[in-house]
Amino acid sequence: MSFEKGDGGVGWIERLALAGTRLAERWMPDAFVFALAFTLVVVLGAFAVDEGVRADPMRVVVAWGDGFWVLIPFTLQMSMIILGGYVLARAPPVRRLIHWLAAVPQSSKGAVTFVALVSMLSSLLNWGFSLIFTAMLAREVARRRPDADYRALGASALLGLGTVWAQGLSGSAALQMASASSIPKALQEVVGTPIPLTETIFRLNSLIAVGVELVVVCAVVWFAAPGPGRARSAAELGVDLKDPPEPADDGPPTPGEWLERSPLLLQPIVLLGLVYLGRQLVVKGGSVTGALAAIDFNFINLLFLLLAALLHGTPRSLMRAFAAGTPTVWGVLLQFPFYAGIFGVMTGTALSHTLAGWFVGLSNPTFYPAMIVIYSAVLGVFVPSGGSKWVIEAPYVLGAARELGVPDGWMVVTYDLGEAVANLVQPFWMLPTLALLGLKARDVMGFTWVVAVVLLPLVLVLVTVLAP
Repeated sequence: MSFEKGDGGVGWIERLALAGTRLAERWMPDAFVFALAFTLVVVLGAFAVDEGVRADPMRVVVAWGDGFWVLIPFTLQMSMIILGGYVLARAPPVRRLIHWLAAVPQSSKGAVTFVALVSMLSSLLNWGFSLIFTAMLAREVARRRPDADYRALGASALLGLGTVWAQGLSGSAALQMASASSIPKALQEVVGTPIPLTETIFRLNSLIAVGVELVVVCAVVWFAAPGPGRARSAAELGVDLKDPPEPADDGPPTPGEWLERSPLLLQPIVLLGLVYLGRQLVVKGGSVTGALAAIDFNFINLLFLLLAALLHGTPRSLMRAFAAGTPTVWGVLLQFPFYAGIFGVMTGTALSHTLAGWFVGLSNPTFYPAMIVIYSAVLGVFVPSGGSKWVIEAPYVLGAARELGVPDGWMVVTYDLGEAVANLVQPFWMLPTLALLGLKARDVMGFTWVVAVVLLPLVLVLVTVLAP
């Protein structure tokens, strides 16, 4: 059956994407609802498998409360990743890069595919930056190519987070495992020594999987994009693509304002920070593995903050960008403590140990990675965070993997590949991008679901065939 064959010349993949969009409009709730629902599921699960909880229900209450705030450092790290990506993407030199890139596509389908490719490649650098950068790119592409479907452009801007982001430099699970300071104490007891990035995101098997995903996803996006005559522009969707004017600095500055508008104080601090990061790489750089081990959440966040400060030039420009980006992190601040509560219940009761036993009993070394892909994707619908969800999964996922003889590093890669798929069917991380695009989740979900339908079986094959 041809991908381009269908009623009225509409391809089958395109028809499936539009049908999915109609379904999402009716049935998709907010991401916070999923977090609340999964909390109740985990509490009931603890009662089902833990005799101690049934004898003393207060145990599950205490486990939830004790865990509620354990991810505070990680919550701040994740918030800074989003803000750092936003502020960097808003810097004038980056904006000029966006204008240049937007002129590359020469057709409507090519425009949608190009945005998808840029989204995936930029997410390997930093997923927070990718969300904002590709949203701005999609807007600019839509201005230049009004024949491209604006909904499909919006969906393409999200594909980095739904495909390969966790295999990049801001991958939550890999960075957590690479640095002892980022591993919660309860997880340190399971993991032991950190897992270097050379065993996870820089592993050859992982790099091959990323390359395959890039090619396949771009092909799916090409076929799913509505063709000429069927595309809906931003104007048809009621979206105004004009950027709001930048605040003007009118009149001569006061002495205090002069310092805000001058690079005199900010740029020496940038130099100070860059020297510090360079020293971190040198100190741990006795080997490639040692240097890569220095690249953790704190390293990435400081690097992007410094680059943003360098490109904005002045304190005032940097402060304005941060003020504009702050609303994008409210969901993290609200929801992550609830994810930590889930972690507390799973590790503070017999639930984690029971799940590990089930995985060992139901699988073998060959098919265990594929099982974890499916489990991670499903759990990701309820806990839309690669880092906090890994904290929940890692105790029993790694415990079972060690009993089966599957390397820890490959299990992190497996988790990453499966976890990302959930972001294609869960709207939580779409919110910052959708806000910039002026779209709602129901406008893009049909297109992202189509990618998920193709990507999930592909990932199952990859983690099985490429397993070490």
